[in-house]
Amino acid sequence: VQLQASGGGLVQVGESLRLSCVVSEIIISLNVMAWYRQAPGKTRKMVARINIGDFTTYADSVQGRFTISRDTAKNTLYLQMDSLKPEDTGVYYCNRDPPDPWGQGTLVTVSS
Repeated sequence: VQLQASGGGLVQVGESLRLSCVVSEIIISLNVMAWYRQAPGKTRKMVARINIGDFTTYADSVQGRFTISRDTAKNTLYLQMDSLKPEDTGVYYCNRDPPDPWGQGTLVTVSS
């Protein structure tokens, strides 16, 4: 599975970002997909998940601020991140749940 995340950057508190992940070799609509975050000095953790029926779940820390979605025609996964906080800083990865070997992540830095 090839996973290439993009869309990260440096933003201020309260701003928004939209991450994208182009997925190859699997059909994302037939898989449980997720976004994961690895904060500096911490282990990687799931922040958002979308199942085959499009049911979504979120970590408590991002509930109400992040939205996971997918475009089946483009086989691309998205993460809309609003009201960003400094604690959202980290490298974001997309993957299946449970995950395959990790692909390229994208760095999000939220400055106060």
